[in-house]
Amino acid sequence: MHSEYTAVIKQENDFWVGWIEEVPGVNCQEETREKLLESLRITLREAIEFNREDALLAAGQGY
Repeated sequence: MHSEYTAVIKQENDFWVGWIEEVPGVNCQEETREKLLESLRITLREAIEFNREDALLAAGQGY
């Protein structure tokens, strides 16, 4: 399954800041646009994996 997410990014002074619209808590700040996009990708993957593990634990056994 392939999902698409929306990264909102902007430059603020000497830094680039951004977040993923669809996933609360996925936000990053970096010195370059390229580093920001990579950090957002990594943080999004980690958030999805964490949410998956949390959902499996909440489901319990025999789901």
